[in-house]
Amino acid sequence: MIKQYNGFKAERRQTREQLPPGGYVIKILATEIEHYRSGGKLALSFDIAEGDFKDFYRKDYAANQNEDKKWRGKYSVWIPKDDGSQNDEWSKRAFNDMTAVFEDSDPGFHWDWDETKLKGRIVGGLFREEEWSWENKSGWATRCFTLITPAEVRDGNFKMPERKPLKTSAAAAPAAFSDTNADDGDLPF
Repeated sequence: MIKQYNGFKAERRQTREQLPPGGYVIKILATEIEHYRSGGKLALSFDIAEGDFKDFYRKDYAANQNEDKKWRGKYSVWIPKDDGSQNDEWSKRAFNDMTAVFEDSDPGFHWDWDETKLKGRIVGGLFREEEWSWENKSGWATRCFTLITPAEVRDGNFKMPERKPLKTSAAAAPAAFSDTNADDGDLPF
């Protein structure tokens, strides 16, 4: 006979809901500069601000019972180094595009290099399915692929990107990912 352990409760684990691919109006909840050996990234933590999936990431975070739970609503962009490299030129285009979306989404806003002023801003996010693999497990997740304006989301004026499968090479490594007036006291940032 098996000995009953402390904390036993016959209950089934909840399957985490997956956000369907598409365009969503999002609200930036926090900004952070992440530092890596290869440079820095501007990471934006957000939640869905409108529609059927409003507060999707807040609900997901609250329902997650893991000790090491993480906020899944994130988008990040490399901060250009201004070193003239090909990667830096790509980073500049991506960063310029991101700042233009913020300015186009709010005509009174002008990017002044203070990332903290992005908190509370409303923009659009285009979400696609991306394949992941980690510790001999794999699957598909829906992640924010790029930022667009809220008007483009509301009007359906965007083209859905293709699903992004993993590269088949052995060198391909998994990427680490890492009510809008509600109290933010229980959030991880």
